[in-house]
Amino acid sequence: MATSSIPGPLGTPTNSPVVDEGTTAVRQTLPPTVEGHTAPAAAVAEAPVLDAAIEVLDLATTARTAAYALKKAHPTVAFTSGRRDKGDQARAMAGNVVKNRQWITETYAASDLRTALQKWLDDNPKLVKKAEIEAGLLSVFNAATPEAVGKFSKHLSGEAFDVQPVTDDATQAEAIKATIRGLAGLGKFLETEGGLVRWHAQF
Repeated sequence: MATSSIPGPLGTPTNSPVVDEGTTAVRQTLPPTVEGHTAPAAAVAEAPVLDAAIEVLDLATTARTAAYALKKAHPTVAFTSGRRDKGDQARAMAGNVVKNRQWITETYAASDLRTALQKWLDDNPKLVKKAEIEAGLLSVFNAATPEAVGKFSKHLSGEAFDVQPVTDDATQAEAIKATIRGLAGLGKFLETEGGLVRWHAQF
């Protein structure tokens, strides 16, 4: 019995295999695989390696770039704070105010908001627990204008990060601080805040 064949497009040999056009299109658009992934090899090679400890800080561009540069120079560096909302800011400040009731005045630049925050503390001397202070400071932040809040701390705009101070290795500590001072876009680096050891970099 003779074998029948389905003719191909006009001008092609009659014994040419018929290829479904949909299959042809898929084959042409599928990118090469790299270790089980479908992304092109060049794209995989160029993709940046993200650091979860930095990405979670939710930093603005300049501060984020600086954080990566610092981590590259000192892989063991530990970040303790990045972008904060008003609640985060109140919580962080309350932890320091518990240790020093004048910490806000001694740490932040003069402003109406700083005055209001310190006034709340002065008006409520019996509230000494961290949770109580946090709630009070947050109430002051909530009553302030967005402009005033935004100018109060670079943490609120994602333009600052804090680093865990190194206290058991003076050589390493000085090396990290020297790197921080040389970071592109650095506006200010503080080693202490209100008498407490805090490494704070803002951009």
